[in-house]
Amino acid sequence: MSDITKGMEYIIKIESVSSDGSGVAHIDGFTVFVPQTVTGDTVNIKIENVQKRFARAKLVEIIEPSTDRQEADCPYYEQCGGCQLRHIKYEKQLEIKHLTVENAMKRIGGFSNFCIDDVYGADNTERYRNKMIFPVGQKNNKIVCGFYAQKSHDIIPLGDCALGDGINSAIINTVLDYMNDNNIAPYNEHTHKGTIRRIFTRKSFSANEFMVVISATVKTLPRYENLIQRLQSISDRIVSIVLNINTGNMPLGNKNITLWGKNTLSDTLCGVTFSISPNSFFQVNPEQTEKLYKKTLEFAQIDKNTSVMDIYCGIGTISLCAAQTAKNVIGIEIVKQAITDAKENAAINGITNTEFYADSAENIVPKLIANGKTADVVILDPPRKGSDEKTLSAIIKSNAKHIVYVSCNPATLARDARLLAESGYTVTRSAIFDLFPHTVHIETVVLFEK
Repeated sequence: MSDITKGMEYIIKIESVSSDGSGVAHIDGFTVFVPQTVTGDTVNIKIENVQKRFARAKLVEIIEPSTDRQEADCPYYEQCGGCQLRHIKYEKQLEIKHLTVENAMKRIGGFSNFCIDDVYGADNTERYRNKMIFPVGQKNNKIVCGFYAQKSHDIIPLGDCALGDGINSAIINTVLDYMNDNNIAPYNEHTHKGTIRRIFTRKSFSANEFMVVISATVKTLPRYENLIQRLQSISDRIVSIVLNINTGNMPLGNKNITLWGKNTLSDTLCGVTFSISPNSFFQVNPEQTEKLYKKTLEFAQIDKNTSVMDIYCGIGTISLCAAQTAKNVIGIEIVKQAITDAKENAAINGITNTEFYADSAENIVPKLIANGKTADVVILDPPRKGSDEKTLSAIIKSNAKHIVYVSCNPATLARDARLLAESGYTVTRSAIFDLFPHTVHIETVVLFEK
């Protein structure tokens, strides 16, 4: 048992960076995690929390900075929980991410010789997000809006976030002015009283247009015409203003009322046009997403004779991109509205060789395969929890030639990859794409072949 206790201070040298972005060091063999540090930093730390196998500490002082350290050029960096790696030079960020994936595949997946083939960094590391969600609350009797502080729901008020379009700050200020002028209270998570929960914005990069969504607990906003006029005055790029009725704990509720303008935005990926509603899942970095999808289709080796099954297809982004070349595509998604959107997107683009099913993968995939609806290529793009044993077992039994796994979580990718490998599939190609510069998040695409 370590003698390390809360409140003790140490001078240490950071040895590596963990998957959550914290620096890692050891004190007499005991592991310590320190946020806002990087490999090579010599730092003074203060222990904040001690567990059986590790401790967490806060950075007190940088004694000698690493050559991989840079100024975190954001005034909110130390408080905001968004950009865990902003203090690290970009090339080192990419190295950390590819090592995170490789380590997971080796440690969890059992692939002792696994190496990422290619790393695709972002050309634009700022202003890349097409979606931003800003919680609204109250602090010192003042309405505030911004981001949550690290590991809390304490709102850090902000003027501008460099990951999103600069117009967001004007939108925030306009909505807050409207709330103050009309005595509209922000929602309070503790008392469950108040009206406006969040300000949510979407941007179409191809059209350079904006949707503003007000997430609120009510079906109508007082003097909402005044809010429309104020938002219209910001920029003609704002083409949609939506009220989202949200009485639960999710970022957005399921019911939307268009107060003014368009019901949806349109954006383009790989030559396919997508209609995007407030609730649609659409990757937040379209520039990098297009590169990711092109690599996914390259790995899939699709031609006019290829049948494709796209599992966890969302609004049909990969499905419809694949359908431009494939013989046919089956898309599967548990969210019914997403399947409605996928069918609409197919119609918008005149694509007729797709079928979409609204059901859980673990329920529908075994049934489809048992009924003879097999595919030459299976594409998996699951949420962070990864796929499941029923779905993977059905895919394995179908003897698909190629399985292309797109992952946002290296740990669950590695877990699922182990099952595929144990069933005779071999990893033949891999790549990572940085869709989220300055954060710990990473997208990986892996090709399995039999």
